[in-house]
Amino acid sequence: MTRTDLTDQEWERLAPELPSSAGKRGGQYKAHRRVLNGIFWVLRTGAPWRDLPERYGKWKTCHDRLLRWRRRGVWERVLQTLQGEAEAGGAVVWTVVSIDGSIVRAHQDAAGARHSPAQAEPPAAAEKGGKSWRPTRRSVAVGVA
Repeated sequence: MTRTDLTDQEWERLAPELPSSAGKRGGQYKAHRRVLNGIFWVLRTGAPWRDLPERYGKWKTCHDRLLRWRRRGVWERVLQTLQGEAEAGGAVVWTVVSIDGSIVRAHQDAAGARHSPAQAEPPAAAEKGGKSWRPTRRSVAVGVA
């Protein structure tokens, strides 16, 4: 067990919320704790599934269980249960936070920012016989022509 794996206390809280293999057709589940530690390792590190350390079992097993439990709503139920317990114990303070994009300034290097000032005069290429420059409705409206 590494320092980032589930502790015994964390496991005791999670284990009752996870599906059992009772009545399941086919083979038995691999140990949930080992697979969960593998899933959490990949999610925490951002590493590709195929780089999962061997101590967590096969990467395919961890990946399949993550997806299967997502489809069955297991993760949602676990989250709701843990949030409910924390709220009942007074450990959660629910607040509403709203960020309005109109008051959060984007950095000047953000996508769509102008890289140079707008040209007020026709480009020099038009004067030298290059591509002809025609005033647009916008340039005429602001008095550039």
